[in-house]
Formats: sequence, structure tokens, C-alpha cells
Amino acid sequence: MLSRTADHLFWMARYTERAENTARMLDVNIQTQLLPQSAEAAEQGWRAVLGISELQPAFDEKYGLVSRKDVIDFMLRDPDNGSSIIACLTQARENARAVRGTLTTEVWETQNTTWLEMNVLLKDKVLQRDPSEFFEWVKHRSHLSRGVTIGTMLKDEAFYFIRLGTFLERADNTARLLDVKFHGDDHTLLGAADRDFYHWAAVLRSVSAFETYRKAYRDVITPERVAELLILRGDMPRSLIACMNEVVNNLAEVRNDISAETERFAGRLHADLKFNSMDDILRHGLHDYLTEFLEHVYELGNRVSRDFLLPLAA
Repeated sequence: MLSRTADHLFWMARYTERAENTARMLDVNIQTQLLPQSAEAAEQGWRAVLGISELQPAFDEKYGLVSRKDVIDFMLRDPDNGSSIIACLTQARENARAVRGTLTTEVWETQNTTWLEMNVLLKDKVLQRDPSEFFEWVKHRSHLSRGVTIGTMLKDEAFYFIRLGTFLERADNTARLLDVKFHGDDHTLLGAADRDFYHWAAVLRSVSAFETYRKAYRDVITPERVAELLILRGDMPRSLIACMNEVVNNLAEVRNDISAETERFAGRLHADLKFNSMDDILRHGLHDYLTEFLEHVYELGNRVSRDFLLPLAA
């Protein structure tokens, strides 16, 4: 497969997944803000959302003070934010259009319809009426895109590059969410017990894992078990190890003459998750562990670009 084609497919998937992840974070934070809390705690919550995506400096430069309205606007449709939901869905559609002949009609029409409907929703002022309605729509369109891809695409290199982009992006986002929530949250909501429940329930809901947690543990929600579910449980679709399972498998399907070292790099990262324990990770320090994981995922993305895709811009 031509590197240009692989590049478009890879980034189509990453942008689609990124839009969904951003919608999840914003929607959960809106729900969390409904709980009794101080103005300072509310501001810290929105700063955490910006911090997950490393957008705090760009936001501060443009807006200065943090407010619910400005953070939502910045992360949803600000033209100066290349990681906004609107920018991601637009880029996903443009990448799909560039390789339209490689995709099935259903996959292309799903991407194109998402972009068309997005513009209609924005003109309809759905954001002012109910931002959560728009975020649910973004999640639904992302689910639909993945489902149509799995259900209609030939299992060839095009399919594997799409899946590779999806799970690299998802691994990055899950690690960022965990790191910010465990390392940076010191605000208080209600009493301590209520705070813990609502706080970690919100984290779980942001990755569609609240019901999964209840089914897996059948007990009270604790930070350690949330971390275990989202890092080491291979049966949790958005966990780090589940993402790396997919990354390793899809890399093996597209390997070429120069990708052996990249496969080994991904394999070591996967093995570290597979043979680790939550106790060892906590002894090492969860923040340090997640920071190191994010650095490795970033390096892995660079290696994939070097071996298979177009060179990254300097």
C-alpha cells in the first residue's frame, strides 16, 4: 500500500476517535458540574479537561479566564484549535475523501454524512440549547463509523491501518484521562464518600465503563480498581492493555521490511502491561507510570509514521 494512502486511513481513524474522546470528556464534565461545589472547584474541573489534551496554554493565550462556555466553545468549534471536535471531524472527512476509492461506499458515506449533519446541527444552535445532545451525537457517529468499517471493509491493509490509528489514539486518551484525574484532582465535592463515588463514577462514564465496573467488581468504586480496570483488564475495550493488544495485532498484519524494530517496541510496551500488576504499578507511582506510557505511545506513533506513513512535519 502507498504510504500516502495508509497515512490518510490512519489519520481518518485517529481524528474520528479523538472527536469522540473530546465529546466524552466535555459531556462528563458538564454532568459533574451539576454537583454542589465551589467556583474554584468548577474552574479546576474545566482546567483538567484542557490539561488532558494539553490545550491549557493555547486556551489561556486566547481567553485568559476559564469559564464553562469558553472551554466548551474552544474544544468544540474554535477555528484556532486544531484538536476541536469540529476540526477533528472535518479532518476525518478530508482524509476519507482523499482515499475514497479505498473505502467501501458505506464507510465514505458515514464520514461524509457526519460532516454534513455536523454543519446542520451547528446552524440549528443545538450547542446553546443542549451541548450534551451534540456530544451524544458525536459519540453515536463514531460508533457508527467503527461499526460500518468492521461490517463492510475487506480485512486487508486498509482495514488494519484504520484499526491501528483508532487504538493508538484511544490508548493515548485513556492514559491522559487517568493521569489527570489521579494526579491533578484535589477539589472537593460534597462529603468525602460522596465525592469519591461521583468523581470516579464520572471517570468511568467518560469511557463507558460504569456498568462494566459494576459487573467486574460488584463492589464500591475505588480509585485503585478504576485504575486496574482501565489499565490492566483486557476485557475492558478502552483499557490500555486492550488497546495495545489491537495495536500489536494490527502492526503484525502490515509489517514491512523496516518495521521489525517498531513491532518489538510495541511488543515490549504490550508485555509490560500484560505481565504487570496493579500493586507494582502503584509502588512505581501511577503518575510516573502513565507519564512513561504516554511517552512510549508518542514514540510508537512516530515510529509508525516513519515506517509506514508520510514523514511527520518537523
